[in-house]
This record gives sequence, C-alpha cells and structure tokens, in this order.
Amino acid sequence: MTTSTSLQASAATSSAADTARPAAHSEQDFPSLPSRTGGRYARLPLLAGRGFIPLGLFARLPLAMLTVGALTLVTAVTGSYAVGGAAAGAVGIGSALGAPVLGAWADRMGQRPVLLFAAIFNTAAVAALILTAYLVPSGRDLADAVPVLAAGFVAGASCPQVGPLARVRWMALTARGSKAGNAQDLDAALSYESTADELTFVLGPALVGILASLIAPWLPLALAAALTITLVPAFAVHRTHRAVPLSVRRRRGTSPAAGPAAAGSPAAGSRGAGMAAVALPVLAMVCMGTFFGSTQTGLSAFSAGFATAEIAGLLYAVMGLSSAAAALSVAYWPQRFTLSARWMVSAVLMAGLAVLLLLPASALPMVLVLLVLGLPVGPLMVTVFAIGGVVAPAGRLGTVMTALASGIVAGTALGSSIAGQLAQHQGYSAAFLVPVCAAAALFLLGAAAAVVIRQRRKATPAAAE
Repeated sequence: MTTSTSLQASAATSSAADTARPAAHSEQDFPSLPSRTGGRYARLPLLAGRGFIPLGLFARLPLAMLTVGALTLVTAVTGSYAVGGAAAGAVGIGSALGAPVLGAWADRMGQRPVLLFAAIFNTAAVAALILTAYLVPSGRDLADAVPVLAAGFVAGASCPQVGPLARVRWMALTARGSKAGNAQDLDAALSYESTADELTFVLGPALVGILASLIAPWLPLALAAALTITLVPAFAVHRTHRAVPLSVRRRRGTSPAAGPAAAGSPAAGSRGAGMAAVALPVLAMVCMGTFFGSTQTGLSAFSAGFATAEIAGLLYAVMGLSSAAAALSVAYWPQRFTLSARWMVSAVLMAGLAVLLLLPASALPMVLVLLVLGLPVGPLMVTVFAIGGVVAPAGRLGTVMTALASGIVAGTALGSSIAGQLAQHQGYSAAFLVPVCAAAALFLLGAAAAVVIRQRRKATPAAAE
C-alpha cells in the first residue's frame, strides 16, 4: 500500500470516530459522494462546491503579484534597482517568516478568523507600502528607504496563505469515503493545487508588468489589495472551512487530515523524529525554490546576451506552463507508484534535464529545453506537498503546509542570490549549475524521506496498513 493510501486509511478511521460525535454540519454541508462520479477532476466540485475552485484560484493571485509589484513600484519611484530589489527582498523575507505563523494560528483558531484578520491587515499594509514608496527620495541610499522596506516586510508577513490552507481543506474533504477513492481524490486535488500555483505565479508577474507599463506602477499593488479584501474573505467563509475543525483541530483521537503521525505515533515519544520527518519536505521546498530562483536569474543573464533581460520572464513561463500541465497528470498515476518513488524519479529527471540548460545559445533551443525541463517539476511539487500531509503532526497540518510554501519563497531568494553572483562573475553557464545542484539535493532528500516513511510505517503498522 502506498504512503498516500496509508494517509487515507488513517483518515477514514478517524473520520468514522469523529462522525460518531455530535457534528451536525458535517453531513449537511458535505454529503456522501457516489462511489465514483465522473472523471478524477470532475469529482473536485462535488467535494468542495463549484465556487470553491475559481475562488481559491484567484484569491491566491495577490501573493503572486506582491513581490514583483513591490520591485516594480519602488524601482520606478526611486530610480534605483538596489532599493527596488531590497523592497522585493523584504516582501519575500516577510512572507517566508509570516506564513508559518499564520498557519499555526489557523491550526489553533480555525482558518476563518485568521484569514479574515489577514485580509484586512494585509490590505492596509499594501496601502502603506504604496504610500511609503512615494515618500522615499530618489537615489540609491538604502538608509532613506527603511520605511518602505518595513512596509514591504509587513505586507509580505501578513499576506493570506490561501494556497497552503486550500490544501488543508482538500486533505480534510478527501478524508471521507472509500480508501481507494480517497487516494485518487487527494491526488487530483493536490495536482490541481500545484497547477493553480503555477498558473498564478505566471499570471501574477505578467499582470504586474502589463498594468505598470501601460497605466501606473502603483496599480498592480492596488489591484492586489482590492483582490485581497474581496476574495480572501469570501474564501475564508466558504463552507469548506467547516471541514477542517472536524479533522485538524481535534485535540483527542485521530486527525484524518494530519496523516499517520496522528493516527498511530506515540504522543510522548519520537517527537524529534517527527520534526525530522517534517524538516525533509520543508528542506525539499527550499531546494525547489532554489531551483526556481537560480533558473530565473540564469535565464536573465542568458537572454541579456542576445536580446533584453526582460525576455527571461517569457522563457521562464514556458517551464511554468509545462510544469502545470504535468502536475495535472499526477491524478492519473497508478497508486502502486509510491510517493517516495515519485519523489526520487522526478528529482533524477530534473537533475538530468537541468544539465541541458548549459547547451542552448539562442532562444528557440532554450524554449525546447525549458518545455521538457518543466515536466518533472510539477509532479515533484505535488508529491512533496502530499508527503508533507503524511508526516504532519496531529493538529499542525496548516503549519506544515504554510512552512512548505515558505520554503519555496526562501529558496527562491537563495537561488537568485547565488546564481546572480555566479552570473556576474562567471557567466550564465555557471548560474545554470545551481539548478542542477538543487535538483541533485532534491534526490538525496527524497531518498532520506523514503527511509523515514518506511520506518514510520513499520512503527505504526495500524496506520500504514
């Protein structure tokens, strides 16, 4: 039995225990589904409601616009790339540090109040970022930009974590029904979520560029604030949030969305082992972000040699689109292809295909390389998020999901920094060695995760079998 199926086995057991307790809204809001209705993705609206999918897609768009929007606005106002880059870095650092905090609060208090608070606070923070940007004098002095850097940090730290918390809801919603149906529905939901992330992180920067160049540099951030204050509250109060308290916030018994750690691991012992198990997918997401950031920076240096650095965004979008399409295919992969095997195979392919980045000397061959390189990226992201759900401790699923998302943000900054230094002094070929190393590190982490998951299954046979 796969680790994904074992997650659902523990989920089904604890769900039955929970439904035995008074929970009037569980049956009314989430009635039982037919055994298999329609295709894999056709079942998702039946699980969550038709409005949940578009709502969750567009409610996460402001997060994809915030970093690039801050870079664009502050650079345009101050005329300094250094100040603009520092502002974008402040947003990224704030997001990386703030996301797990918001996730932990959501675990303790429920998603609805935390998202409502974050929506209001973040809208005010983005408005403050716009205002302080115009108060920074032109020039290259970072000391004068402290207010805008502080505003950027607060805006990043308070940005609602719609994507990770949507994954928490899907894990709770799919923890009902037959074991096989659960595993297939969860694969479909996580595949969709990774595709949604890819699409928004392609669409967000593109939207920022269009609005800033055609109308005004402040408009993308203003639009992000408007989307946050309207769509995030709607996501917060959507009926799917009611599924999470039944499965994640239980302090007694088993949590169906929290994975086998909740189902069978000892409450007092092996806490360190549990933390180590969570650290592996978090480190993997740091490596994934390093892969993304270094690839973006390397493409900027590559494209500057024959065109302009701005074309790098279009080249990178090619990899994002193929990655999104490949992520959707994971829902149809056989369940006997375990999560650990998916992780290692995808990482090997990423490392091997990343070497091809060193070969092209013009745009068209690079497009073909990026198109192929994106194919293992999406499935690996789906897999790491799924393993994060498997190893998450009871009542900490929101914390783990947001920590995984933060790992991508932190890794992107790290990869951009390292690849930027290499590109500056050694050329773009040296920068492209960073994604190769990041993919190799992903394979090693996958091998370690396979060992940890195997040990957990032996230690908790009831949850794994």
